[in-house]
Amino acid sequence: MHLVHRLTLEDALVMLEAAEREATRIGVLQTICIADDGAHPIALHRMTGARLTGVEIAMAKAFTAAGHQRDTHRFNEPPDGPALPGNEAFGISHMHPGKFAIFVGGFPIVHDGQVVGAVGVSGGTGDQDKAVGAAALRAFQKKIAG
Repeated sequence: MHLVHRLTLEDALVMLEAAEREATRIGVLQTICIADDGAHPIALHRMTGARLTGVEIAMAKAFTAAGHQRDTHRFNEPPDGPALPGNEAFGISHMHPGKFAIFVGGFPIVHDGQVVGAVGVSGGTGDQDKAVGAAALRAFQKKIAG
């Protein structure tokens, strides 16, 4: 038997709130998507004024991070990023057209060593997306710690 942990809407809302607070603090309009372990969105929030394209991008980042259980930017980090030209996963983003993101902004949510979902962030620079994603992940860890 295998114990499976599941994210709840309440978990997602705590993460969205922390992510928006960080985005506001650093002055960037973001779209944030929280997905479950099956890579399906639980909650999506586009800050007022954030780019319209950010919705699909945030969902793709969450899909990729949950489904592949890794930070999305790790696919393209030199020298061994598996999606870089000449490496073993070059072209992987074509396997799920429009849903597979291999750039910064997708982060798995881990509990008890198990990927239980992911957060996808779109709208800022890579560093801004990382900061907002990190705020969401910290909020989740704080919530489950009690």
